[in-house]
Amino acid sequence: MIEEIETKISTLGPMKVDSPILSKRGNVFVRDDERVLINITQSYVNERFHKNKALLSFEMAGPRRKIYFDPSKLKCGIVTCGGLCPGTNDVIRALVLELHYVYGVRHIYGFRYGLQGFIPKYGYELMELTPEKVASIHELGGTILGTSRGPQDISEIVDTLDRLNIGILFMIGGDGTLRAASKICDEIKRRTLKCSVIAIPKTIDNDIFLVEKTFGFDTAVEKATEAIRAAHTEATCAYNGISLVKFMGRFSGFIAAYATLALRDVNFTLIPEVDFDLEGERGFLAALKERLERRKHAVIVVAEGAGQKFFKDQDLGKDESGNPRLGDIGKFLMERIKDYFSRLHIPITLKYIDPSYIIRSLPANASDHIYCGFLAQNAVHAGMAGKTDMLISAWRGHYVHIPIKAAVLKRKYIDPQSPLWFSVLETTGQPSLKNE
Repeated sequence: MIEEIETKISTLGPMKVDSPILSKRGNVFVRDDERVLINITQSYVNERFHKNKALLSFEMAGPRRKIYFDPSKLKCGIVTCGGLCPGTNDVIRALVLELHYVYGVRHIYGFRYGLQGFIPKYGYELMELTPEKVASIHELGGTILGTSRGPQDISEIVDTLDRLNIGILFMIGGDGTLRAASKICDEIKRRTLKCSVIAIPKTIDNDIFLVEKTFGFDTAVEKATEAIRAAHTEATCAYNGISLVKFMGRFSGFIAAYATLALRDVNFTLIPEVDFDLEGERGFLAALKERLERRKHAVIVVAEGAGQKFFKDQDLGKDESGNPRLGDIGKFLMERIKDYFSRLHIPITLKYIDPSYIIRSLPANASDHIYCGFLAQNAVHAGMAGKTDMLISAWRGHYVHIPIKAAVLKRKYIDPQSPLWFSVLETTGQPSLKNE
C-alpha cells in the first residue's frame, strides 16, 4: 500500500557549507520541511484527517541554502546502466554543466559500460567529463559512457568509490540499477564512508513505482505513433489488411496505451496487465475476424510482455539482469493470425512492424530534453546537500526526493480499472477478448 511507504530521506550529515549559488538565487531555496502530498484527492485528505493520521508526503527537491560538500574538493562519478533510452546523454550533459558551472565542481568522471566500469578486471578507463566533452552529446542517441546489464560485486564497486574518493555517484538506470544503488548505499553505510548516491530513474517502459514519468517515455510515444501511422496506411491500402505493431513494455503497457491514445487509429491494444484469449467465440481471433468483416482492415498494437501465458510451457531462461526471458508475442500472433484465416479460407494481407530498437536508440525529443535537464539539476542539488540513497521524481507537478527502497517495492502498472485503460477501450472499441 502506498500509505505504508517510508518517505524519509537519508543524509550524510549536517549541511554547513554556504551554497555557492547564494548570489545567483537570492532567497529562492528549498527547505527540508517543504513537502509535496502523495495523494491530493479530497476523499484521501478527509479520510486521513478523520483518522488523525499525517498526510503522507515527499520531500521537495531543489537547491538548499547550506550544502554538505565543499565543491572545491569534491569528486563526482556518473554511470549509466541497462538498456538504451532516449535522453540518457541529456542527463549526463545536464549533470556535468550543473556541477561545473553552478557549483564549481571540477572533478567529474564517467564510469564506462555500466557497473563493469567499477570492476578492475575489465580494465575500463575512467572518462573525464568536462563541459567541452559533453557540449553536443544531447544530439546523439544512446550513452557516451556505454552501458551493460547484469550484477557486479557490490564490495568491489564500493572499493573503487573509496579508492577514487568519489563524494557523489549519480546512477542512471532502471529497476535493476535502483536495486544495485540501494545495495551500494548499504555497503557505504556499513563502512561509514561519506559518499552520496543519487539515482535518476531510466526506463523507456515508464514502470518505476512512485515516478510519474521516466525520461525517454515522451520520445518513445512520439516515435511509436509514427509506426502506428505507417501501420494504418499499410492496413487500409490492402483488402483485409492487417498491421501488427509490437512495442516495448515487459511488464507494463504504457507505451502501447499512450501511443494508441495519441493517434486513435488502433483497433486492438494488448498489454501485459490485461489478459486475453486467442481462440473461442469471444477471443481475439474471432474479434479480429468480425472487425475485418465490417471495415476490411485492422491495426493491432501489442506490448512485448502481453500474452505470456501462451509460452508458459517453454523454458526461456533469464537474461543478464536476472529477468525471465519473454516469448516473442509479436511473431506468435503473426503466425496464429495467418493460420486462423488460412483455415477459414479468408485472404488477408498481414504486415508486422517492430520498431523497438529503433525507438530506444534515438535522441530525445524537445519535451524530454527539457525534462532531463530538470531531473539532472535537481539530482545535483540533492547530492550537494548530502542527500543519499534516493532518486529524483516528478510528482504532482513538482520535483521530489524518493527513497530508493520505496521505489523498488513494486512496479508501476496500468490499472485495468483506471480511466487510462477505459480511454484505450473507448478509443479502440475492442471487446473484452475473454471467453468468460
